[in-house]
Amino acid sequence: MVLRILLVCAGFGWVISVFGVFMPWSFVAKQLTELGAQNLPNDPMLNYWLRMTAGAFSFIGLAFFALSLRPQAYLPVIRFAAVFLIVEGVILGTAGLVLELFPIPYCVDSSFCLVIGIGILLSARNNMLEKRDQGS
Repeated sequence: MVLRILLVCAGFGWVISVFGVFMPWSFVAKQLTELGAQNLPNDPMLNYWLRMTAGAFSFIGLAFFALSLRPQAYLPVIRFAAVFLIVEGVILGTAGLVLELFPIPYCVDSSFCLVIGIGILLSARNNMLEKRDQGS
């Protein structure tokens, strides 16, 4: 049950990006400015990259939702997904520090990835051990 809850949380954390696919650039630029971005021109390439990353992040969220449907059947994939989250959390935290960004949002993003990723990894490990013990 804990594993399923963590997978659903990961799904929501990523699929929220779907709004970036549909929101007008002016709205997105305003939100990013409030998070600390500076001078975001209405550049077609930036607009394209926003849509590309928002779409990709949304599909990552959908993958976590799919894994939550039958976690016992997907334990090896779930462990890989957990490692992905942990590595992403380290990347985000490191990038935020190196770039000297304001702590919000990178601390939130990094912490989310690390906490959920470690939680999924530990929970998947416990589920694998339980599955093995039930088989013996």
